[in-house]
Amino acid sequence: MVLIFKYFFPGKYVGLTLWPVIILKHAALKSDKVLLNHERIHLRQQLELLIVPFYLIYFTEWLIGLVRFRNSYEAYRNISFEKEAYLHEAELDYLSGRQLWAFSRYYRS
Repeated sequence: MVLIFKYFFPGKYVGLTLWPVIILKHAALKSDKVLLNHERIHLRQQLELLIVPFYLIYFTEWLIGLVRFRNSYEAYRNISFEKEAYLHEAELDYLSGRQLWAFSRYYRS
């Protein structure tokens, strides 16, 4: 399910995945296959971790990154879940062959 909610996003952010929904900043983004693939990768990650642990790990990695990089965006880009999603977002068939817990390869890489 994809929802549009333009007032939810700070700055340059345009998409967010909260199991089982993808929330987009603008309706036009529904046609952005790369963005939707990025968010679908997050749906898979969330499902693998039974949803709540995903958010706990995500937030913990972001906090550690914030201390390490002293920059919120840099902390965000160094979250293992984001590394996997950004690296594979343009591979539109990525999820069909993705291995279980693939995000774990991106810890501290």
